[in-house]
Amino acid sequence: MSSPPAFSSVRISGCWALGPDGGNSSAESLDRLYPAVGSSKPPRKRTTSQCKSEPPLLRTSKRTIYTAGRPPWYNEHGTQSKEAFVIGLGGGSASGKTTVATMIIEALDVPWVVLLSMDSFYKVRTCIQQQEQAASNDFNFDHPDAFDFDLIIATLKKLKQGKSVKIPIYDFTTHSRKKEWKTLYGANVIIFEGIMAFADKELLKLLDLKIFVDTDSDIRLVRRLRRDISERGRDIEGVIKQYNKFVKPAFDQYIQPTMRLADIVVPRGSGNTVAIDLIVQHVHSQLEERELSVRAALASAHQCHPLPQTLSVLKSTPQVRGMHTIIRNKETSRDEFIFYSKRLMRLLIEHALSLLPFQSCTVQTPQGQDYEGRTYSGKQITGVSILRAGETMEPALRAVCKDVRIGTILIQTNCNTGEPELHYLRLPKDISEDHVILMDCTVSTGAAAMMAVRVLLDHDVPEDKIFLLSLLMAEMGVHSVAYAFPRVKIITTAVDKKVNDLFRIIPGIGNFGDRYFGTDAPPDWSDDEDALST
Repeated sequence: MSSPPAFSSVRISGCWALGPDGGNSSAESLDRLYPAVGSSKPPRKRTTSQCKSEPPLLRTSKRTIYTAGRPPWYNEHGTQSKEAFVIGLGGGSASGKTTVATMIIEALDVPWVVLLSMDSFYKVRTCIQQQEQAASNDFNFDHPDAFDFDLIIATLKKLKQGKSVKIPIYDFTTHSRKKEWKTLYGANVIIFEGIMAFADKELLKLLDLKIFVDTDSDIRLVRRLRRDISERGRDIEGVIKQYNKFVKPAFDQYIQPTMRLADIVVPRGSGNTVAIDLIVQHVHSQLEERELSVRAALASAHQCHPLPQTLSVLKSTPQVRGMHTIIRNKETSRDEFIFYSKRLMRLLIEHALSLLPFQSCTVQTPQGQDYEGRTYSGKQITGVSILRAGETMEPALRAVCKDVRIGTILIQTNCNTGEPELHYLRLPKDISEDHVILMDCTVSTGAAAMMAVRVLLDHDVPEDKIFLLSLLMAEMGVHSVAYAFPRVKIITTAVDKKVNDLFRIIPGIGNFGDRYFGTDAPPDWSDDEDALST
């Protein structure tokens, strides 16, 4: 985390950057909450904004795909090597924090930005007296005790570490949490906004950049009246009563003093476009410093090592070798390629299922006799395909697994950096309790497969419950996945020894997706992903 600028109440590009003597004298009442602010700190690095006019999204009837993907957030060891950049947005009620957050997101023009609102983390009011107070506008929602800081901190820590998190949904009409929770995942940048965003020492440690949105009190009151009446079903008398009794005193006692902790103070809120641009420049510079190169590290690692014990290769019977001969032959027609690929996929799936955990069981036959058999000992099997070639394996899995759930992950290679990028994912609920069959037709360096495994781990799928299936793999890809994730089971029908300078498997099978779907391969395709490069 960079240090805040060493300015003392000096306006910079339309915003205030506060030093140790900035702020308000009433902050003394909060000294127990906040760490001391340092006195001499270097200025933050600044770069030119990289904003574009169009958002990096492609929307269809079923999917929202990021046309600018998420680059690797882990190293060749499979472990997270960069945390998400967290921006804290504080300020009074109705000061424009959410609007400022939205403007920052639009101006950043980078994918995988998560907006996390403190309003989701109000404590559950189980006491009838508190429920009645809330209904009559006599409950203080602007006090630190109204928020579940333990859940906020745990959620933000997990999200910053790249994990999937579940966020409660608070209903301001009934003053209670809804039964359903929403899921957030995949943050390069996290924007956390709320009136008490700076009101806890542990929470402050998680914020890389702290911004205070400073808006005139009269404007905040007008906005609050409009919002609470139109969106939360309140009446004007109740809103004014609550404002005078709780909101304004809480701002003076708890919120305004936190201004001294901010790295940047934005006066006039969303109307201050100069301040927004300054913030965007700083975040871009931070993201540039965190860029990684994974594929190059994979290409140079694990050479001449024996194949890992977690690798299981389908027995090379004359039938299997005959099917490989057909699908590897460049003269094979598309119809034959599809037919024999499907046969090989079915055998591969059946082989993978035999490696699942089974337990003994006894059933009775129609003849009234006991039969000592075996049954799957897990809870459920879920298939996850790496688009686009991986989805060709879904019919084979559905044919042998009744009611199997299917998820999808879209990973593509950035043609400029050569790195895999995550563009889209859709995973079933509670996938962490399942054995997961991860499917991709070819794996060369293992870069895309590693990203897919990392996504599953971020969704709390145990490593030893992940089965990576591929029709053809290169030794480099096998080593890369096994080294990073030694408990993932790797299952394939064949392993080729080499990968050329373009990351294509040698002797290989060609671009599986293009041969299967009848499309033309781009000149820079690799065997790790069969979708077009970005």
